Amino acid sequence: MSSEKTIRRKGGSISSGKVIAEQSLSFWTSLFDVHHYRLIGGVPIQCFSFKPKKENRSTISQKLNRVRTFRNRIYHNEPICFIDNRIDFRQALKIQSDIYLLLSWMDGELVQYVQSYDSINSRIKNFKQP
Repeated sequence: MSSEKTIRRKGGSISSGKVIAEQSLSFWTSLFDVHHYRLIGGVPIQCFSFKPKKENRSTISQKLNRVRTFRNRIYHNEPICFIDNRIDFRQALKIQSDIYLLLSWMDGELVQYVQSYDSINSRIKNFKQP
């Protein structure tokens, strides 16, 4: 469904802000694909104004796509913390680290804000193997 249809279905008037807000994670990560990135002149990287100089479109794209893939696994109710028959939280912690790193490259205060809602570490710490 297009963004405009979604906005209309919700009873709202269409504005550029609402259309932007309706875009999927896949849309945003695709802005770092080589084709789209070049098409819009590399503008997306400006979102990461605090990134280290060594980080570039490719490394940001890799991190964003790992986050998107993990998010899709959660959305489709796929296991996210199992390797074979063992419980393993390393992947979840790596994604958490990637998210915090990306947020810090945008604005350090975002990290503090998200951490105030993040319960992953305490849930893992309190996890008891069955």
